[in-house]
Amino acid sequence: MTGRAPLLGARGAARRFGARTALEPTDVDVRGGETVGLIGPNGAGKSTLLALLAGALEPSEGTVEVADGVRVGWVPQRPALYDRLTARENLELFARLDGDREPGAAVTGLIRRFDLPDDRPAVAMSVGNRQRLNVALALLGEPRVLLLDEPTASLDPGQRRRLWETVVELRDAGGAVVFATQNLEELDRYADRVVVLQRGRVTFDGTTPEWDRLHAEEEVFA
Repeated sequence: MTGRAPLLGARGAARRFGARTALEPTDVDVRGGETVGLIGPNGAGKSTLLALLAGALEPSEGTVEVADGVRVGWVPQRPALYDRLTARENLELFARLDGDREPGAAVTGLIRRFDLPDDRPAVAMSVGNRQRLNVALALLGEPRVLLLDEPTASLDPGQRRRLWETVVELRDAGGAVVFATQNLEELDRYADRVVVLQRGRVTFDGTTPEWDRLHAEEEVFA
């Protein structure tokens, strides 16, 4: 896996908001066939790093590099959707904005895959259904890299299972997934690699077995 060329990477990427540094210059590679767990305390820079990798934020310095032809899907913590539109209308709108003139079949497939209600606007959906729609939006266009910011926080056990099935399927097909989590059980079960952020800096980047040998002595959520 380490011999594969990166699909996505940060090269000295940093982000400042005024006088506050949210992320120090950071180097991270994301390679095909791996699932990367991103952990650390609140405010450590996890969401900022994911937003930079997704292209939703511009780095204050450094660069983010995406391999040719690689599509990146992003699931932010707060669902990015239109409250007055139904699940289907949201999916069709975002698909068309992304250049898909005939999104019907893909949209129907995602609605069925995530068991989304299609009879009410997003504002009337449960928190779990909104999050599932958030994930479905990220999967439009069949991305090779999927970035997830604490994606299971509002999902019930069945919904979590379906999400992780999607993650494993994408990884096994040669894609890559990076997920931020506070759930160490999910980290141990689904991450091939662990990246730890503390105070805007990467303090660990290694395989899950390497992390397992060390984490008992680390206070990463403090």
